[in-house]
Amino acid sequence: MRVATIKAGSLVLLAMSSIPLAGALQAQQPSYDPIIVDGALPDASTMVKGPEVKGTIVARNGEKIRVRTADGSSTDIAITDDTKVKTSSGLFGGRSKLGNEALLNGLPVTVKTLQWEGGLVASQVSFRKGDFKTANMIRNGTEQQFAEQTAATEALRGRMGDIDKYNIKGTTNVYFDTGRWQLSSQAKSDLCATASQAEATDNALMLVVGYTDSVGSEEYNQTLSEKRANSVINYLQQQCRWKPYRMLTPTGMAESDPAASNDTEEGKAQNRRVSVNILVSKSVDGL
Repeated sequence: MRVATIKAGSLVLLAMSSIPLAGALQAQQPSYDPIIVDGALPDASTMVKGPEVKGTIVARNGEKIRVRTADGSSTDIAITDDTKVKTSSGLFGGRSKLGNEALLNGLPVTVKTLQWEGGLVASQVSFRKGDFKTANMIRNGTEQQFAEQTAATEALRGRMGDIDKYNIKGTTNVYFDTGRWQLSSQAKSDLCATASQAEATDNALMLVVGYTDSVGSEEYNQTLSEKRANSVINYLQQQCRWKPYRMLTPTGMAESDPAASNDTEEGKAQNRRVSVNILVSKSVDGL
């Protein structure tokens, strides 16, 4: 860790610049415009004691942390090699046990500061061990979630990329009420008619893709589109007797690729759909 125990000598510090706090700051690392200050660090006895800042770390960027206090205000504080990092059950100095990386987003801290060149420098950062454990678990969980999301996205791109290997022989759309994934009587009839059409097509496979309108969050719509696709898959297999091995992996596309504008109720109704595509591999089509 780095800052003010504090000793005289030459040091390069990053002075604080005033930066607006974005609403989603806890979920990302903001872009700072650092001011590089070269010069001799004054003797500790000549430095002005700064305020004690209590709050939660909401952003990290290099040698800075941003702490949001209970009243919603935010303060940028520089960290140097001499910053002391103290827990409720011990004191850890420098980088020997807890490095800069120990100051995690979401960690409640109390920061003792000194003022220098118009900015604040942390002389001591303290927090409870239990809070550190919680913040670390959240960070690890978030990293795992991002990794899983990235893997799923790449898999989706791979599946949709494979569409170029097939000829589309027909597409049937079935539609849903807002927020629902239950099949209507018309949808059930259309699905079995599609299965019969596919059965009469040599080497046919099916690709089922679920969609939503623009109502709701991205996460909600992703789940809803997958539920709609699975509802169609289940009916095709259980009631229309379509063989599972002739089904490509279903996909939920949320509100992507709208069939009509989401600015009107009629357009939204067309977008609340599942597309059932009859495909034949180009390598066997016509054989």
